[in-house]
Amino acid sequence: MAKIELIATAAFGLESIVARELKKLGYDQLVVENGRVTFTTDELGICRTNLWLRTSDRVLLKMGSFEAQTFEELFQQTKSLPWEEWLPEDANFPVQGKSIKSKLYSVSDCQAIVKKAIVERLKEKYGRSWFEETGPRYQIEVALLNNRVTLTIDTSGLGLHKRGYRQLAGQAPLKETLAAAMIQLSFWNRDRALIDPFCGTGTIPIEAALIAQNRAPGLKRSFAAEKWPNIPKAAWQEAWQEGLDLWERSAPLHIYGSDIDPNALALARTHAVEAGVEGLIHFQKLPVAEVRSRFKYGHMIANPPYGERLGDTKDVEGLYLELGETFKGLDNWSLHILTTHQFPERLIGRRWDKSRKLYNGRLECHYFQFFGPRPPREPYTKDDKNRKA
Repeated sequence: MAKIELIATAAFGLESIVARELKKLGYDQLVVENGRVTFTTDELGICRTNLWLRTSDRVLLKMGSFEAQTFEELFQQTKSLPWEEWLPEDANFPVQGKSIKSKLYSVSDCQAIVKKAIVERLKEKYGRSWFEETGPRYQIEVALLNNRVTLTIDTSGLGLHKRGYRQLAGQAPLKETLAAAMIQLSFWNRDRALIDPFCGTGTIPIEAALIAQNRAPGLKRSFAAEKWPNIPKAAWQEAWQEGLDLWERSAPLHIYGSDIDPNALALARTHAVEAGVEGLIHFQKLPVAEVRSRFKYGHMIANPPYGERLGDTKDVEGLYLELGETFKGLDNWSLHILTTHQFPERLIGRRWDKSRKLYNGRLECHYFQFFGPRPPREPYTKDDKNRKA
């Protein structure tokens, strides 16, 4: 398989998490930039990364990158790229674009010029003057930043946060990619209990269950590149089989979600069924002040209501005070919350240990983490030594 360059896009603040996921998949040669991680792979890598990346928004095929300050430069350099290697004669290839701090600021003009340049290239290669575009979709993007042009083809289709289990949505939904990032940043593992006391429609608990089972998040959906003749069907079959083989279905879990909204909980239970994890999560109608646990160690991971998002600020701060009291009752637990509140420690009653800027959609938030003590290590026995051997 030929080496190709891909870009895994990410929300600002999640680039290092995407890079960590790519390294886990075996892709070590990475370039991490704002909003993207670029890496080299082959056709199989398109299949594997679409199936496995939990925190990336899309996987893009990078066709080329160059400087352009005039429309003629944009046209000629676009035309010089080997589009015929990916676009068949019947390809449907719409062009979208964006331009930031560049002389070529008219996005519509840039889109039209890129489209024309690709058509001219394909005319020469295929020996025809008209393309009906009735075949598979190749969504092309022309992105300009500081006069630097990057041309890509989207391999994902729908955004990767579309796992296939959340057909319905409640108020102020949390993207699956962001929920997965919050869990990974917490360093929770399946040996510990997890509670989301503001679970809403269940995104955090469901993503935790998928992570705990080592289940590829894309197993229940399709991707644009599945229809591309350039990628062998065997590559997709290999990637799908890998996902099935690594799925640890029998892992015992202690994952809990609670909320006071019965409608949201009904959606959460439906989503859990759609995701195939309904037997692994316990949902309960419960105010945050009444949340308790029989487990000595665990993690609370939550996206509490924001004043800007869901109602009166004073009411929201009252919930944070209740969350703080609940946290105090869980002596050895860790708390991780995504919020727009600038000083949550005043309400939680404890200084946060770590803070990270993240974006929930376009809303700037901070992920505040309050770490509990590490569980003591289990005594090392002769049986452990034998098992290791």
